Amino acid sequence: MMLEMNGTVKFLILCSAPDVPTIEMASSKESQSITVKFTTVSGATSYILRAETNDGSFFSEIPVPGSPGTVTNLQPYTDYTLSVMSVNSAGRSQPSISVEAKTVLSAPQFNTSSPSNSSILVKWEPVNHAVLYSLSIIKEGSYSQSPLNTTETQVHFPDLEAGTKYCIKGNAWSPENIPGDDFTVCQITRSPTPQSIELVVTSTPDAGIVVSWDPAKGAEQYVAMSLTGQNCSSSSNSCILIPLSCGETNSVTVIAINQAGNSVPSYPVQIISFPCPPQPIWVEELVPGNCSVKWSAVPHAEYYTTFIKSDDGIEGMCNSTELYCRFHCHCGYSYIMSVFAHNHAGPSPPGPLLNHTTLPCCPELTTVSAASWETLMIEWSPVRGADLYETRAVDANEVILCNDTAPRCALSDLTCNSRYSVVVIPCNDVSGCNLTCSPQTHETAPCMPEITSVSQTNMSSSSVLVSWTSANTVANYTVSVIGIVGDTHVCHSNGTSCLVSSLPCGSVYEVSTIASTSAGESMPSFTVSLETAPCCPDSLTVSHVTQAMTNVTWSPALGAQTYITSLSSPRGNAQCHTMETECVMGCITCGTNYTVSLDAISRTGHKAECTYHGFSASQCCPSGIRLYRGSNNTLIVRWRSSSGLTKYTAEVTGRDRTHACSPEPGSYTCTVSEIVCGQVYTVVVAPLNPDGTKVQFCNSRMYSVTCVGSNVGMVLYQGKR
Repeated sequence: MMLEMNGTVKFLILCSAPDVPTIEMASSKESQSITVKFTTVSGATSYILRAETNDGSFFSEIPVPGSPGTVTNLQPYTDYTLSVMSVNSAGRSQPSISVEAKTVLSAPQFNTSSPSNSSILVKWEPVNHAVLYSLSIIKEGSYSQSPLNTTETQVHFPDLEAGTKYCIKGNAWSPENIPGDDFTVCQITRSPTPQSIELVVTSTPDAGIVVSWDPAKGAEQYVAMSLTGQNCSSSSNSCILIPLSCGETNSVTVIAINQAGNSVPSYPVQIISFPCPPQPIWVEELVPGNCSVKWSAVPHAEYYTTFIKSDDGIEGMCNSTELYCRFHCHCGYSYIMSVFAHNHAGPSPPGPLLNHTTLPCCPELTTVSAASWETLMIEWSPVRGADLYETRAVDANEVILCNDTAPRCALSDLTCNSRYSVVVIPCNDVSGCNLTCSPQTHETAPCMPEITSVSQTNMSSSSVLVSWTSANTVANYTVSVIGIVGDTHVCHSNGTSCLVSSLPCGSVYEVSTIASTSAGESMPSFTVSLETAPCCPDSLTVSHVTQAMTNVTWSPALGAQTYITSLSSPRGNAQCHTMETECVMGCITCGTNYTVSLDAISRTGHKAECTYHGFSASQCCPSGIRLYRGSNNTLIVRWRSSSGLTKYTAEVTGRDRTHACSPEPGSYTCTVSEIVCGQVYTVVVAPLNPDGTKVQFCNSRMYSVTCVGSNVGMVLYQGKR
């Protein structure tokens, strides 16, 4: 055909549709497809297969390149009407004469499992329209199959090898005795039970049980399980169960796991873990230096190991099946101890560390000395392990304590004259105090004596008896009598009194007593003042002042404050009390012998009785003195006297001279001559002392002598002087 367009001539070639193909055969090998074999036609470039159901519920056209062609996406065991059309550029041909075909049954969907390590169970859902099922099983690596037919929907294959892979193939049969799709599934049997289970306790890196076994066929994984709930898994032939507690009695089983499931658990294997560490642990030191670490029994322990390390770095160890371990422990050391329990599984974990510090050592070279009358000084060498020292002094009535960190201590306020048990007790904060140290016995100094009396044995004695009281009957006593001028007198005694002799008179002393024993000296007693009796005056003089009055003078007496002077005679006594060194005494009887005594008295009343030579009072002055005119210018003196043995002297003193005369004893008249008239004369008549001296205290009388011419006239008395 030719066409002209726009001056251009074009030729068109006209093609017709291809011929209609013919279906030679239609069959189904699979439940979702039907294969159609048809004749090919010339001029066709492809074909279209048409499938449809009689009820019109399904219609499908599928292009195929040639014969045979397959229609897919069909339903199992369903009738389909099939036709084919050829296709070229001109279009498609008319459908071929249709044929009927039915798809086969679908394959049963097997679900497999291995209930045991020697069987496989195959289950499936029933296939619609199936009247029979065919199955066959083959072991991997084998060419031998075992077929079977069944109308059931499950099959059990027994007597299989454990841990072995099997493949099961099967299909369903239709009522037309046409086999449907086949389906193949592979299933492994469960692994055999693991054998040769071995358990070993390990402590590294963590405490646990190493479980090992022989490999089980077909196992992909293993799980070890303990009775206490621990488990571990491994793809090899061992694993570790952790954690493991001490003192456990446990049992372990192992299962092998593969895709089929778990094997039968192995027979439980028993194991006892390592023992727990002993606790508590403690130390006993019943005897100093011998220590024992002790602990309570630990279940499943077969023996124990004790490690001991002292603070000086020395380590020790002991093994024991008993519940103790003895070791030598030094005083003042610290020890760190730990105890491990052992059994076939190994040692226990580390238990608590026990830090034990022994009691401090007892001090050596302890010295006890008296620091004062009531204080003991205790000194000692420092000892290891002591933080504090308690010094204790104990007697029957009291306990004196002194706590100090220094190695010396002063115990004060002790009781004198007592025996103290003195001990130094070292202590520390950890172990306390060492109460086993030996005490020393020390006696304190005697108590201070108490002077009860200080007395002169008599007033004139130079000896003083000092008495005191004291509770110490074995002490020696020293009495010191110390004067204010530094002179000291001492006496010694082991009693309660002592006589101090040769003390000078008129002295002041301080008297004290000291008791001494092997423990030392007591405090000096309180001092008692002592004054010895005053000294007697070295000289004493008695002189007449008048006929009845004397003047007594004496030298000063050492230590005397007052004096009592006495003149004593059978006719009477005279006495005076004075602070001076002279005394005038009256009431003296002339012509009498007196005993002269003097008491020298100190300011405290001590008295020295002093006796001197006797004193004889002068003869009495005569009485009745008269003066008469004599012849030849003489004067006659007359007097009276009671003593016929006394010699007298008469003195007549005028203006120019004294006229004296001394008659013989027994004569009481005396004449003086050469008297000048017209003068006043003093007349004294006095007895003479045995030494011839005149008694001075007799009174004088005054007379006026007149003149008669040149001769003596009248004598006139003018009175006494």
